[in-house]
Amino acid sequence: MRASRLLSVLLLLQNRGRMTARELADELEVSVRTVYRDVEALSAAGVPVYADRGRAGAYRLLGGYRTRLTGLSEAEARALALAGLPAAASELGLGTVLAAAQLKLHAALPEELRHRAGELAQRFHVDVPGWHREIEHASALAAVADAVWHAKRVRVRYRRWDGSAVERDLDPLGLVLKAGAWYLAARCDGSVRTYRVSRVDALVELGETFDRPDDFDLADYWRTWSEGFERRLYPETARVRLSPLGCELVPFLLGSVGARALRETATSPDRDGWVTVELPVETGAPALAQLLQFGAELEVLAPPELRRRVSDVVVRMGSHYG
Repeated sequence: MRASRLLSVLLLLQNRGRMTARELADELEVSVRTVYRDVEALSAAGVPVYADRGRAGAYRLLGGYRTRLTGLSEAEARALALAGLPAAASELGLGTVLAAAQLKLHAALPEELRHRAGELAQRFHVDVPGWHREIEHASALAAVADAVWHAKRVRVRYRRWDGSAVERDLDPLGLVLKAGAWYLAARCDGSVRTYRVSRVDALVELGETFDRPDDFDLADYWRTWSEGFERRLYPETARVRLSPLGCELVPFLLGSVGARALRETATSPDRDGWVTVELPVETGAPALAQLLQFGAELEVLAPPELRRRVSDVVVRMGSHYG
């Protein structure tokens, strides 16, 4: 552990040029006293590190010194896949490992490329969750990720959407982060299914490994499963008229499903700019709520029962406002 930290101190100084003991301590999540001891150990090992004295003092390496100890560990190499998603890496328990891997890569780059990499980090940032949701807290996520990576068979207690709990023996095949929520693709009773990791209340390793299916492709599986999920989530279709403003609101109010329906089914605009669209909707009250979001920018044409229900709500709203 200490050897890894000493290397991190060395790479931080190599990459950033000059850092105070407090800055190093904050970066490494240790005490300032520990930093003092680490710097002394580096100096004793022949690393030309020295300190500027005074209130503004800081540590730096003798000009031109560079280490070649930049080899990545197995865990660091895995963590690099999440280099653009630091929050996701932290959720998976790889935050400090990712930081160490990035330091090593940065140290291995020529000066010009290090400068460009720094510029890129200042200009592009990935923020995964949507505006109205954060990344879900999934207490079992790190254990699930470990089981995925090492092909460990596990037994989980899983809370279904209706609140009931079931036990399942799973072969975890892959993790997907979608709109702030983690999903697990796992084989259960011979078929691959999808589980929301935040609903895994308990996980126990069964002490055995499994062979991954040779033909399993996580991206292909997720694409197929997502399309099926959308069909199950929006089993009904409403024929509606949309104003020009209503068309602009579709992606914001109905997401990718509505946007795709608008692209694929919209008629040519009439002289007022209104179009007719076949919108996928949920059943019952949720469908009513979906369509009422548009206010006067949408008119339901069919099915007749849905049009009547929307009309009833609009009349009642009118009575509230006189």
